[in-house]
Amino acid sequence: MSPPPHRVHGVRASAAPSDGTIEGGPVDGIVLLKEDHKTVEKLFKQFEKAGDNAHATKRKIADQVIEELTTHTWIEEKIFYPAAREAAPDTKDHVLESIEEHHVVLWMLSELKGLDASDERFDAKMTVLMESVRHHVEEEEKEWFPEVRKAMGRNRLTELGARMETAKKTAPADPLAVPSA
Repeated sequence: MSPPPHRVHGVRASAAPSDGTIEGGPVDGIVLLKEDHKTVEKLFKQFEKAGDNAHATKRKIADQVIEELTTHTWIEEKIFYPAAREAAPDTKDHVLESIEEHHVVLWMLSELKGLDASDERFDAKMTVLMESVRHHVEEEEKEWFPEVRKAMGRNRLTELGARMETAKKTAPADPLAVPSA
């Protein structure tokens, strides 16, 4: 079986540049993840504002969401979650729950990937996806990122952020290639 296809990411306006910095400084792994969260939330808002019959626009936004979330879940599962679990063992249950939430999201992404934007289920599927992701983001940012930050410290988070930014360049394009899928 051949390895999953990979893609090279361009630098998004809200993301860290590929040299591992945000606004000229080193990447903090948690800040990097929060920037990804903001990028996806902006896409969700664009989707919500698109008209009922804006199928081409919604398809384009959905494709961007698929790319962003596939990359994001990949770096979380491959780099951030194992490091968080090691540094803050008390976050084990949060990590395990997050991986299960990823599983649901990744399957929804794979279904959206092949679904025509004019299909009557398309908007409903995107709505459920947005609700799931927003719930996941809220739990991460409010409940356990602070614990992980305290346990890891700045230097470790900076090293982790650089590794995650590099890993984004080789993340799979297929949501089902992410381990939790």
